[in-house]
Amino acid sequence: MNRDILSDLAHADHPIASPISEANLSGLLRRARLPVGAKVLDLGCGSAFWSLRLLELYGDATAAGVDISDRGFGLARREAALRGVEDRLTLHHGSATGFNAAGPYDLVLCVGATHAFGGLAATMEAIGKLVSPGGLALVGEGFWERPPSAKLEEQIGIYPDLSGTVAQAEAGGFRTVYAHTSELGEWDDYEWSWTGSLLDWALRNPGEDGDAAAAAALAHRELWLGGYRDRLGFVTLLLRRA
Repeated sequence: MNRDILSDLAHADHPIASPISEANLSGLLRRARLPVGAKVLDLGCGSAFWSLRLLELYGDATAAGVDISDRGFGLARREAALRGVEDRLTLHHGSATGFNAAGPYDLVLCVGATHAFGGLAATMEAIGKLVSPGGLALVGEGFWERPPSAKLEEQIGIYPDLSGTVAQAEAGGFRTVYAHTSELGEWDDYEWSWTGSLLDWALRNPGEDGDAAAAAALAHRELWLGGYRDRLGFVTLLLRRA
């Protein structure tokens, strides 16, 4: 099954698409204290859940979302219409790395999508070219709470600890003005939603695609419960350009 389709199914019941509760997501966006008429760019926006919530909180802001897959755009447009923000949201199908920005932006988001740029350091370098002087970045990234085994690091990826993650994010001239470190309950809600949504869909759609979805869910669950649960962390950093 196509990876984008799997991701859509897995995030059907958790459209935030990161281990963060809706309350904490809203808290992060409020702490941005955006100026009147703020321009926002959401890199790797998916179904644009973050942008939609931001537009609800800031009634005169505008947001542009960019994603290499447009599978979530239909949902984003429907939700934007329901929330009355459709005239302030623009969606662009394409690579975040090649986006022709009409910046600068007051806030640039990249939560759980730094892989598009090749990692956190490269993401912050790219954001630095898009954000206005004194503007903000909101970036979500994994880090190791405890040192992983060599096998687990090979399976999940090479990340520093929290201190190293903050240092990477700040290396390009940003300073962290607030952050949220995801709690275990947020992780569990995200992972049970991810694996459970896939398994539920698989059970209701028997056949080759259902088998593929179930296999992906069970492999992911084994890696989570038997490997990175309570070991891999996730932090969402609110950074201001110095």
